[in-house]
Amino acid sequence: MFCKHDLNHSIDVARIAYILNLEDQLDYDKELIYAVALLHDITKWRQYEDGTPHNISAAEVSDIILGSCGFHGKEKEMCKNAISKHRKLESENDSFAELMYKADKLSRFCFFCKAKNICNWSPEKMNKNLIY
Repeated sequence: MFCKHDLNHSIDVARIAYILNLEDQLDYDKELIYAVALLHDITKWRQYEDGTPHNISAAEVSDIILGSCGFHGKEKEMCKNAISKHRKLESENDSFAELMYKADKLSRFCFFCKAKNICNWSPEKMNKNLIY
């Protein structure tokens, strides 16, 4: 079992990503960061229901949502790419995807989680301290 995080998780991802963005002077727009953070787990339910990888289905669903929110072209592709890579970073040549991946991992407050004793994450992967 993995934690079935809620909207608070998405807000935490956004907050942490924005802090990292400022600290590392990456200069990504706040709106891009929040869009990805709010959409990255939007299809998590499908993974629990039928095993569909939520990062892939979320990137597909986000295409329509991002477009209706005014994101187009390069911005939209950056967002979809970061969403699709938030579970496993395939390349370290994409600083936006890397930022969102890192924020997603840092946002897991394993020490508060009710499922930590039955979680699939190894103790080494669990976040044991609040960093951001």
